[in-house]
Amino acid sequence: MALTLMKGSEAIAEAAIRAGARYFFGYPITPQTEIPEYMSARMPEVGGCFLQAESEVAAINMVYGAGGTGARVITSSSSPGVSLKQEGISYCAGANVPCVIINVMRGGPGLGNIQASQGDYFQGTKGGGNGDYHLLTFAPSSVQEFIDLMMVAYDKAEYYRIPVLFLADGIIAQMMEPVELPEMVDFKIDPEKKPWACTGWQPGDDPEKRGIINSIYIDTESLAVHNDELQAMYKTVIENEQQWEEFNCEGADYIITAFGTVARIAKSAITELKAQGINVGLIRPITVWPFPYDAIKKVVAQDSVKAVLDVELNEGQMLEDVKLAIGGAKDVDFFGHCGSQMPTTDEIVAKILSMKEGK
Repeated sequence: MALTLMKGSEAIAEAAIRAGARYFFGYPITPQTEIPEYMSARMPEVGGCFLQAESEVAAINMVYGAGGTGARVITSSSSPGVSLKQEGISYCAGANVPCVIINVMRGGPGLGNIQASQGDYFQGTKGGGNGDYHLLTFAPSSVQEFIDLMMVAYDKAEYYRIPVLFLADGIIAQMMEPVELPEMVDFKIDPEKKPWACTGWQPGDDPEKRGIINSIYIDTESLAVHNDELQAMYKTVIENEQQWEEFNCEGADYIITAFGTVARIAKSAITELKAQGINVGLIRPITVWPFPYDAIKKVVAQDSVKAVLDVELNEGQMLEDVKLAIGGAKDVDFFGHCGSQMPTTDEIVAKILSMKEGK
């Protein structure tokens, strides 16, 4: 296994290229600017297209257009930039356009700062734009996991015709880790496999093969049918695409829930607590939509579990889903920071100790 030491942003970009992405449209914003920087050099080498748009609004609409041809397309931004993309993301969802969107989260609200955050969980999992839609949303905790999920993301996006979102905090983009890169995918648009795609149509061609990418349904009955079809697809995604990690959960006295890089800090705290004779487990959602409600409920239902601690780099956005999963069966506490102040191992250890003492 050949390992390469790479910065997160560059590894993420390379993974997308190796997964077959040949169109990147974006706009620079810290802490993800190295993604478009890397793409600007690498895309021409593989015969792809890099375009720095005039704005985030323009970039996501270019994604809409390129994705509508069946091409593998990607855009990246950070929190305020992703907010600007929300109308276009809703268009992509409404028109069943497969694409990959990366949000390297920074502190907020507003412009906030350029440090890591998990403050866009609500935006990524509860909608963000208008209408009843969802995105298949991954929350990787390492650069390698990001790479591995990227290879999955395009397959899932095309299978379900759904936009895929990556929620990553600034640490993943800025850190360097040894990674194993996959082989290059030989991706080509196959009109027979993608009859919906706008791959070229001439007058006189079969009208049934004319691709139309559209998210507007003026007639109420037509819109209702379209939304019913979307909801049926989302139900299938919920049934088949939940991913999570369980760490040291069997027989645990306490369970920590966390996602992204915060979960790695939680694992360090669990190791320290184990040395003190306290058995603590971690359950980490890898897909934050669909959220693994049943998996969390099952882990927490163990007789040994006394309480749950949700740890996040925000003010408790995933906490709502954790509580829904548990349904009041066990006490749930929260520890986190907003403003990009990362929870530390010592703080998590101290919080579990205070819970053990009933404080």
